[in-house]
Amino acid sequence: MTTALIADDEPHLAQHLKLQLAQLWPELNILSVARNGLEAAAQIEDLQPDLAFLDIQMPGLSGLEVAQGIEGQTKVIFVTAFDEYAVQAFEAAALDYLLKPLKTERLARTLERVRSALQAPPEPEAQALAGVLKQLLQGQGAAAGAQEPAQRLRYVRAAQGDLMHQIAVDEVLFFQADDKYTVVQTANAEHLIRTPIIELLAQLDPTKFWQVHRSTIINLEHLAGTRRDELSRLFVRIKGHGRELPVSRAYVHLFKAM
Repeated sequence: MTTALIADDEPHLAQHLKLQLAQLWPELNILSVARNGLEAAAQIEDLQPDLAFLDIQMPGLSGLEVAQGIEGQTKVIFVTAFDEYAVQAFEAAALDYLLKPLKTERLARTLERVRSALQAPPEPEAQALAGVLKQLLQGQGAAAGAQEPAQRLRYVRAAQGDLMHQIAVDEVLFFQADDKYTVVQTANAEHLIRTPIIELLAQLDPTKFWQVHRSTIINLEHLAGTRRDELSRLFVRIKGHGRELPVSRAYVHLFKAM
């Protein structure tokens, strides 16, 4: 039986898609409905569904970031009100997408293509998806305000009650997406900001800050070392922080020269 996951931060839209799928593909087993990008990423990793219907604009992680981090054979269908250039990129790569508001006829055509894709070898599609995601995420980063060296982010501001903290980015050990917020971890404290990971990455110095996971950016000046476990998974150790951070397969190559 084919399995699927739906991810959308708007519950009524997720439920509408679930009902439409039940009518058009009764045999499809919906394993879960995720409420945000972080939930979707964790559930895809745990459940390994055949399909993931991902809204692009979600808190925590965008649908693009979730898709970029998929390491299994899950095929992605984007559900989006995104701008036209993204739709053109999806079409060029033979990926599928659904535009909001959903239309039954369009969903039926999508499901026909999905059934065919499930019978095709995964490699070409995976390569096409990786290429499109790289293109779109780079475009998103530029749109978010990629900075020239002299204009790169030097401080982040985090509210805590009535207080406003100004944190020098050089003091940040790592940034990590957490539901609707991004955690700013220093050696002495943890702060929360609303700036998404992808916007931060566009403003940080790429020689000092590396994205190592779909939800994590580390400060290389505080990198203590790396470790591989018995399954050959890579983890980074951060100075002044006791917890190791996982490195996604998409970013392992960054550490080969170390």
